[in-house]
Amino acid sequence: MNDQATVLIVDDEKHTRDGLRLSLEDDFDCYVASNAAEAMEYLRNDHIDVMLTDLRLGEDDGMKLLDAALALPMPPVCIMMTAYGSVDTAVEAMRRGAYHFVTKPLNLDEVEILIKRALRSRSLEHENVALKQQVERKFSIEGILGQAEVMKPIIDTIQQVAPSRATVLIEGESGTGKELVARAIHNLSGRPKANIVSVHCAALSPQILESELFGHEKGAFTGAQERRIGRFEQANGGTLFLDEIGEIDASTQVKLLRALGEQTIERVGSSKPISIDVRVIAATNRDLAKMVEEGKFREDLYWRLRVVTIQLPPLRARKSDISVLADHFLKELAKANGKTYKPLGEDALPAMMNYDWPGNIRELRAAIEHGVVMSNSNRVMLKHLPSYLLNPHGLGIGLRAPSLIAAKDAATGTAPAGASSDPTIKPKSDLDITEAEHHLILTALQRSGNNRTVAAEMLGMSRRTLQRKLKDLNMVRTHRRRVTTPAQTSDS
Repeated sequence: MNDQATVLIVDDEKHTRDGLRLSLEDDFDCYVASNAAEAMEYLRNDHIDVMLTDLRLGEDDGMKLLDAALALPMPPVCIMMTAYGSVDTAVEAMRRGAYHFVTKPLNLDEVEILIKRALRSRSLEHENVALKQQVERKFSIEGILGQAEVMKPIIDTIQQVAPSRATVLIEGESGTGKELVARAIHNLSGRPKANIVSVHCAALSPQILESELFGHEKGAFTGAQERRIGRFEQANGGTLFLDEIGEIDASTQVKLLRALGEQTIERVGSSKPISIDVRVIAATNRDLAKMVEEGKFREDLYWRLRVVTIQLPPLRARKSDISVLADHFLKELAKANGKTYKPLGEDALPAMMNYDWPGNIRELRAAIEHGVVMSNSNRVMLKHLPSYLLNPHGLGIGLRAPSLIAAKDAATGTAPAGASSDPTIKPKSDLDITEAEHHLILTALQRSGNNRTVAAEMLGMSRRTLQRKLKDLNMVRTHRRRVTTPAQTSDS
């Protein structure tokens, strides 16, 4: 087998073609062509590593041959040669993609060295592409990007648990990508063609949630004018993703426990059991273990759900992934907004690395979209990104709720990110979690103009959770009295 690199020599002067071939054929597998048509015939039918072509080929134009060669699926490294060398010609050839430019009369030793250097450069490019693909295969599955050390065991767990039927509980702050992980597990499960059905448990009242999950019969309750197939039946043979599982009420918890244990359900208004084949993946940004201790979540259901647990880290714990995620969003959102892809400017990434990202990946994506839309130069600069990125603790919009990790920070005496410099949210005591929560919620309501939906998003919780916390903290009348204005009475 001949493993020599192939070189195509294109020149309309026979003595130049033959001289180059004789000089190079000991080290390379050489082809010769006298015009562009012959050259393209070789390029289309053989693998050519390097093309050495004259700028003037009789009636043909060497620049056009260069363009045609580089447009091929597997283009050769192209080196231009001419007796009519000039700086302008060299610049134009390099601009179009030529590796180098040489002038006649040729120094044959120099040409040989140049070809070998070009081949080494091509080899390094191929190795870099192969290594990058290897890294992407290892640390990027089903759209989950991450090369930080904290992501490696998560990727391994996803790959290990996906083919099984085990129930999975995904924990993590709001915006860390819990649904993306759930979909990755489903897609790698061996039956990805089956449905994955999602239910946002916090967005529905208890009665509606029960009907949504299990379905209902006609006449089961007021307004039930026809039979409804629930999400469990819709997901039969596939996966049911229950987001914000910590928000479901006690009655629904009992029925969910039975569905998990017996793989049967009953529609509301019926006592007929229906067999199901559904894998359940649940997600929460709350501390379910603490809720069990407080009697707010069934212990038996908790153990049913957490056969395998995946704890997603906040973005501030995997900052080495910010550049990878940002570049991915730059490309995705440029296309979505009808814009040209622009890389980050040199001042943008340091500010992004210094920011706490209380809203995690969801907040990063929103910030990148802001930059894509607002950029009026060839890069997305810091000035094009939201102004709150200048505050490393994220007090601009990213009010970090005292959720799972924030509560742990407070319990250990560590002030959570975003709670140190704004006097409106400073608690009376560093260890008073209730007081800190009170001030965070109040500040969010002030900044959102008393819009609870917006305030809940800023705090990283559902609107229903915010409503419950307002009631628990006896803040309903207080916050309305302190922040409502005649022009801002929205309770949406």
